[in-house]
Amino acid sequence: MAKKKTVKKTKKAPKASKFKKPDFTFTRQHQIILGSLLMLFAIALFIAFASYFFTGEVDQSALTSTDGSVKTQNWMQRFGANISNFFIYKGFGVASFIFASLLFLTGLHLLMATKKKLFNKWFWGSIIVIWLSIFLGFFFESAPILGGTIGFEINSYLQVYIGSIGVGLLLVFGAIIYAVLRLKLTPEHVTEYINKRKTDIKDDFTAEENVIASPEKETTAETTTPIDSSVKEEVSTVKEETPKTTIEKSEFELSVENLQPTIKNHSVKEEKKKIEKDTSFEVEIPKEEEATEIQVEKIVEEKTVTENLSDKLVKEHGEFDPTLELGNFRFPTIELLKDYTNGSSITINQEELEENKNQIVTTLRNYKIEIASIKATVGPTVTLYEIIPEAGVRISKIKNLEDDIALSLAALGIRIIAPMPGKGTIGIEVPNKKPAIVSMRSAIASKKFQEAEMQLPIAFGKTISNETLVVDLAKMPHLLMAGATGQGKSVGLNCILTSILYKKHPAEVKFVLVDPKKVELTLFNKIERHYLAKLPDSEEAIITDNSKVINTLNSLCIEMDQRYDMLKNALCRNIVEYNAKFKARKLNPNDGHKFLPYIVLVVDEFADLIMTAGKEVETPIARLAQLARAIGIHLIIATQRPSVNVITGMIKANFPARVAFRVMSKIDSRTILDNSGADQLIGRGDMLYTQGNDLIRIQCAFVDTPEVEKITDFIGAQKAYPDAFILPEYSGEESGTSLDIDIADRDKLFRQAAEVIVIAQQGSASLLQRKLKLGYNRAGRLIDQLEAAGIVGQFEGSKARQVLVPDILALEQLLENEKNG
Repeated sequence: MAKKKTVKKTKKAPKASKFKKPDFTFTRQHQIILGSLLMLFAIALFIAFASYFFTGEVDQSALTSTDGSVKTQNWMQRFGANISNFFIYKGFGVASFIFASLLFLTGLHLLMATKKKLFNKWFWGSIIVIWLSIFLGFFFESAPILGGTIGFEINSYLQVYIGSIGVGLLLVFGAIIYAVLRLKLTPEHVTEYINKRKTDIKDDFTAEENVIASPEKETTAETTTPIDSSVKEEVSTVKEETPKTTIEKSEFELSVENLQPTIKNHSVKEEKKKIEKDTSFEVEIPKEEEATEIQVEKIVEEKTVTENLSDKLVKEHGEFDPTLELGNFRFPTIELLKDYTNGSSITINQEELEENKNQIVTTLRNYKIEIASIKATVGPTVTLYEIIPEAGVRISKIKNLEDDIALSLAALGIRIIAPMPGKGTIGIEVPNKKPAIVSMRSAIASKKFQEAEMQLPIAFGKTISNETLVVDLAKMPHLLMAGATGQGKSVGLNCILTSILYKKHPAEVKFVLVDPKKVELTLFNKIERHYLAKLPDSEEAIITDNSKVINTLNSLCIEMDQRYDMLKNALCRNIVEYNAKFKARKLNPNDGHKFLPYIVLVVDEFADLIMTAGKEVETPIARLAQLARAIGIHLIIATQRPSVNVITGMIKANFPARVAFRVMSKIDSRTILDNSGADQLIGRGDMLYTQGNDLIRIQCAFVDTPEVEKITDFIGAQKAYPDAFILPEYSGEESGTSLDIDIADRDKLFRQAAEVIVIAQQGSASLLQRKLKLGYNRAGRLIDQLEAAGIVGQFEGSKARQVLVPDILALEQLLENEKNG
């Protein structure tokens, strides 16, 4: 038995050693590696989070796209874009920085091998993250990125049950809990601190009183001390003159004599210095009388004249009026617009409302969702049903029933807004069976538009609550319109232009219109000398040729730079301050100053420009989008789908105002609005508008072609300027060379090349390379010589050059005229 026991012990020993091998005890090396890893990861989180506030909007399209080649603008690239979007946008917002700091502290704790426990810091840090997220979501509802999705959802959830006041009190209570438990703060500490501050303030006051009283004593002391010192010094000198007579009489005086030699030399030098200073001071006293004789006359009149020169001019001539040249200009009348509603407001069909309400309630009850109350708001094309569910119902559960509600109502375009921004309700938008047309006349005649004190007011149409939406283009500052073909983009552009024509004088605003379709904006040719701007040598103000768009955009960039120089010289920050100064006659026109009208660039079908011109259009558009806001140049770009290859992220980031008409997929909606919803519109002018905050559903006002024609005829019949507003001249770098004008320096194959070009009616270097078997350099020189001879036109980007000679006979006549000339 004893032997068996010993054998068992020997068997158990190796088993115990096998289990000890995978022991995960942290050595010092492990702590250093893990600590440095956590610290570097925390620094990476800090960089990614900070970059998200600058590049978050630009990276939204890259995050939603499945194409891996799309680059992100985040400083930590795709990793930073994804993790910052998860923590800040979908998580706790700004409070996510606390997680990064906690990770950094944990890494530092492991690296330094401190014995402090981090559980309390992580526990209280997590509580602060939740509290701060709710706090920012409560006080900054207009900026949801500060509190994140979690803060916004918790805040909206709490407001449904305890209201805004209850949420505020709950936040205060959370702050009190943290102050008492974490900071150990009590009322006794507060009163003790206040009492201490009171005593400190009293001590400061008493010290100041003593300082005020002390100068009087110091002045009396200063007046007496010089006299005492001089008397003592004179006594000491007298004693020094008769030392020998007093030495023999007493021993005490003998000790004084022994000390006199060191004091004697020192005191004499000081006496001489003091006497010299006193005498110098007494000599300079009479000079004060000479200083009093100087009298300076203050020249006040000249200063006031220069300062009040502008006020004097205003009193004599009044403020500068830019509309004076067309003083008799009359704005278009409202009667030019057609009233499609015949003066009647929106009709409310009670049967339809009751039927839709019952269908919504029964559909939700089928999925065991009870409703506390329901309210309907009837709009021109859509009715909004606001629902308050019973307690305990999840919002996401109702959101997922979007298709089921649409099936029960047998209607398209059902959109669920959960929750409603600024309200504790859930919105369900249901299209009306008989939608009403919102006329441009009703939008222009509304009180909001007529009394709008805006720089560039635009009346888009009417919201669900039947209110006219009026926005300021100058505050946007640029607008991006997108939507599928035939959903109302061109009508929306006419609506914008009509709104500005009804509100602004021709001296205050100019339009640069780009119309690749050639038929949408041609009606505005009639107001060319009133409202349009063009290049110096162009025949038509409305640009329909894509090759001329490049020169126009670069000309606008030159205009932008010139305006910034004028603002710099006038010490103004924006066009409003500059024009106010110019109207007040504080800027001299002889110094190059002039009244600056707003310039609105309207581009229809921007994708067609990108397909034909490409990067030559992107660069000036990007410059204008970034810089032109302050000097009054605003862009309105319309396209079907603003994807990355059409509008780059840099341009898109400068278009916070978006208008989306109906699209066919949710991906297109996210591309336009960075949010879903445009795929659930019903078309025919139904659109979503956002200016970086909430989505607003609007029925766009309808302007028909005859109405626009009447308005342009009314304006064009009035007195106009001599010409359209002339933009700065732009000479492109691609213009032809004039080096080979001399006939003697031409290539031997010049005539053959000219015949090939004229026969093919296509001016390109690649054609000469194929036909004449030439290299690229020689073919390029031949093209330059042909341009100098007037046979082909100028360089037009990726397109072939235009051939100016129609046939061979005309070519021979041209070459003979050159020889004879």
